[in-house]
Amino acid sequence: MMNLSFHVLRQHELPGGRIPRGKTRPFYFNVGIFALLFAIVGIGGKVLAQDVNVSGKVTDAKTGGIPGVTITVKGTTKGTNTDVEGNYQISVPGNATLTFSAIGYETKDVQVGNKSVVDVVLSEDVKALEEVVVVGYGTVKKKDATGAVSALGSKDFQKGIVSSPEQLMQGRVAGVQITQSSGEPGGGINVRIRGTSSVLGGNNPLFVVDGVPLSGDNTSSGGDNQGVGRQPAKNPLNFLNPDDIASMDILKDASATAIYGSRGANGVVLITTKKGRGKGSLDYGYSLGISNITKKYDLLNAAEYRAAGGQDQGANTDWQDVLFRTALTHQHNLSYGGGDASGNYRFSLGYLNQDGIVQTSNMKRYSIGFSGQKKFINDRLTIGSNLNFANTIDAGVPISENIGFEGDLMGSILKANPTRAVFNADGTYNQVTNSEPNPAAFVNLSKDRNNTLRALGNINAELEIFKGLKFKTVLGFDKSMASRKQAYSKDLYVTGIRDLGRVYVRDVETNNQLWENYFTYDKEFGNVTLNALLGYSYQSFEIGTKNVTATRFRTNDLDLMINNLAIAGTVTPKDETAVATVGSVIQNSSFVKDELQSYFGRVNLGFGTNSKYLFTGTLRVDGSSKFGGNNKYGYFPSGAFKWKLVEENFIPKDVFTDLSLRIGYGLTGNQAIPHNVYDRRDRYSDYTINDTGTNISGGGSGAVAFNNPDLKWESTVASNIGIDFSFFKGRLGGSIDLYNKSTRDLLFKVIAAQPAPNPFVYRNLDTDIQNKGIELGLNAAIIDGKKFSWEALFNISYNKNLIKDLQGSYQTGEINGQGLSGAFAQQLEAGQPLFAYYVRDFQGFDENGKPKYAIGDDVQMFVGKSPLPKVTAGLTNNLRYGNFDLSLFFNGVFGNYIYSNTRNAFFTIGSFENGRNVTKDVIGNGESSLYSPEVSSRFLEKGDFVRLQNLTLGYRVPVKSKIFSNARVFITGQNLLTFTNYSGQDPEVNTNKEREGIPSFGIDYTAYPRARTWTIGANISF
Repeated sequence: MMNLSFHVLRQHELPGGRIPRGKTRPFYFNVGIFALLFAIVGIGGKVLAQDVNVSGKVTDAKTGGIPGVTITVKGTTKGTNTDVEGNYQISVPGNATLTFSAIGYETKDVQVGNKSVVDVVLSEDVKALEEVVVVGYGTVKKKDATGAVSALGSKDFQKGIVSSPEQLMQGRVAGVQITQSSGEPGGGINVRIRGTSSVLGGNNPLFVVDGVPLSGDNTSSGGDNQGVGRQPAKNPLNFLNPDDIASMDILKDASATAIYGSRGANGVVLITTKKGRGKGSLDYGYSLGISNITKKYDLLNAAEYRAAGGQDQGANTDWQDVLFRTALTHQHNLSYGGGDASGNYRFSLGYLNQDGIVQTSNMKRYSIGFSGQKKFINDRLTIGSNLNFANTIDAGVPISENIGFEGDLMGSILKANPTRAVFNADGTYNQVTNSEPNPAAFVNLSKDRNNTLRALGNINAELEIFKGLKFKTVLGFDKSMASRKQAYSKDLYVTGIRDLGRVYVRDVETNNQLWENYFTYDKEFGNVTLNALLGYSYQSFEIGTKNVTATRFRTNDLDLMINNLAIAGTVTPKDETAVATVGSVIQNSSFVKDELQSYFGRVNLGFGTNSKYLFTGTLRVDGSSKFGGNNKYGYFPSGAFKWKLVEENFIPKDVFTDLSLRIGYGLTGNQAIPHNVYDRRDRYSDYTINDTGTNISGGGSGAVAFNNPDLKWESTVASNIGIDFSFFKGRLGGSIDLYNKSTRDLLFKVIAAQPAPNPFVYRNLDTDIQNKGIELGLNAAIIDGKKFSWEALFNISYNKNLIKDLQGSYQTGEINGQGLSGAFAQQLEAGQPLFAYYVRDFQGFDENGKPKYAIGDDVQMFVGKSPLPKVTAGLTNNLRYGNFDLSLFFNGVFGNYIYSNTRNAFFTIGSFENGRNVTKDVIGNGESSLYSPEVSSRFLEKGDFVRLQNLTLGYRVPVKSKIFSNARVFITGQNLLTFTNYSGQDPEVNTNKEREGIPSFGIDYTAYPRARTWTIGANISF
């Protein structure tokens, strides 16, 4: 109509002839014509502009309604999403075309015409549905992966209250063992992939977040080692909000990990954060968790204690009830994101407030996340960025790793006399001696706060130079600042603190920077496919620390003590307004920097139809300032082959959906040792200010270690044979892997014979640590109906660990307790597994109550028991009925033993006769208090357990709202049932009992107890 009107006005034509030049029709005629034309245009415009209300349902052939489908009016930004049942409503212009798109489905365009109901059936996008796994510096289709790689998505993750990323994958992957060291919020976690291979170099895998490899260093400080013993640092991965994680890919064999060279020996975990997709969506989730202790120690109550002849102090106190509590956890997550083929974006905010089940303990985390990318220059240039920022505030309690019989908080709870009152008549804490602390006073007369700010991220750009060839550059950073402040009142009856008070402040700052550049090339030559990678990487690691300790405070105001410490080093007792009469102020600081320069390359070749034969070759060359001049660079090659047997004619296609054989071999390294250990370095020594304010120790410097220019990486040679299989059109599938790892050139801290200029030297030991094992993973779609489905996932793995060719013996596993000075329970020696128990072989008590041992009172020996599990397993059942979903997850650990240092130190008849409480089994066990409880197999127990780790019931709410597009409510139970014969609080425990720098494994000593948690929550999308 507009074109017609324009034509009429331009041509000056009317029915009946052309208007002569210079002549016009009467005015009324022109007005009438224009009025008619405007009326026609107006009516036509109204007709064209009138919207049509369209509704319908989007389905697929298997599951029915598809929630979350993005529906847009083609050529506009107008759109909507389907609800939980696949229904939608939208108002569109007449003759509009609607575009329906969803992840995993082919996009479909439908012309509305004059229809008011438009139902659409979407077909699965076969290419999009192919599982893709992340490998170093890229991705690969799961069916084309030549290495042992396990991929986890958000649907596979642990549910409920999860404070750190490692917990998401616990029990989900064959060959991966995860042990939570304690139940404290933010406590440490040990991750072992295919066994334990190292001693000094650590055994945790390399974590890579959005392409940025983490250093593995503690970002927070350990606690003060005076008065309450050594306290561990918080988990350095707590800064990452699990709700921001989209996937975790675990690289297990050398073929997969060699691309990370000197840091790949213990496996690699690649963490990818969420990206925005589809029409902009606002998502909000809230959960409330309620936690209680799962199991208390079976201690004597006051009546039982009196009846057994204990020292009666007249009260009736259950110290476990006094100190343990019902703890609440609040969690909020808010995100907004979207994206299309040209780019994406996502912003997120997170808040976690988790109370511990021990009074006053807590963890708070405030997190911010961003990810985004955009394509430019005809989609040839892609610029992206990822950022994760968190402020984590930990409120700790005085639970340590190595305190003696006097006990830390947990020790004092377990041994406190149940007939002792909490308070005196005047309301003060009932404290008698330093050796028997009052647990309530321990908590309330101390303060431990750790604040950690951490930012991790990168900015990257990828340019397609020509078809198939791309260049990518990445600038990454990982920076943290942490301050731990501990204060103990002078009113607390603890040795080294009573009448003095004590404040300890330690600041830790890390600054890691990354710059990587690499080319990738993809090309098909007939039946040959080529993928090549060539790159360079530089990463620097800086750590700075500052420490101040002060004692003899006049005040017992803990906040005032901590906040006034800034002037403690300069205040003298002459100043009567001072908070502290400074009996001792100790200050020291340190700074180290390491650098890693690397060159890496990888070639993937596929031959035949559907790449029937696949070859992968990898080489990384790492140069590190950690090592001496003679071994600056290490070379880490690997190779792998995959044969897709299913592509062969002799394999029945009606039986096998997939059948493939994988073979891999390679060399990886481990450099996770203290910084700058090879070189002779100077440091400023501590200085002390005495009561008169005089600097009595001066400054000065001293060497840290002997120069060792020959020090080099630990190297691990590993081989892997695997089979991937799938039956019955994918209804049953899985993989089985056999592996053999051999770790050589073991990095070790050797104590120097004294007198010597330095106390120790770092060396490579000529030994071989072997891990051999088998892994099986299965997944089955048992029922795959439209209304009801049942999926089962199962994994199990076996690992055998052995030390070979080690010269000499090395002790570790320090055991603490009265009369146990210098005691240990583990020894490294050839022919034994790592950390094998080396104890007296207990044979019971004789008629006089004296312990009997197989050989002699003072002879320790290997007793054939190891803390390393032989078998780990996990079983997940996912069920769906209509809008309901149910998930049950069990995990198990078998074949390991736990040494209970807690029992050794506290639960003996001698402890009872000294006025302390004990467990009920101690009374009448035949033991005499005349003999000390030596380190022996008496305190060794099986650590086998099966746990109902997670149960989640959810309901997807049918939403018929223009505001909400999706809503789900759920209830989750964690750590619900544990089947075990272990007498301690929980068999999943590992207290660090290192000795002379050699770590331990599998020892339980006054660990923070584990909790059972029920969580209710909801997730809503707008």
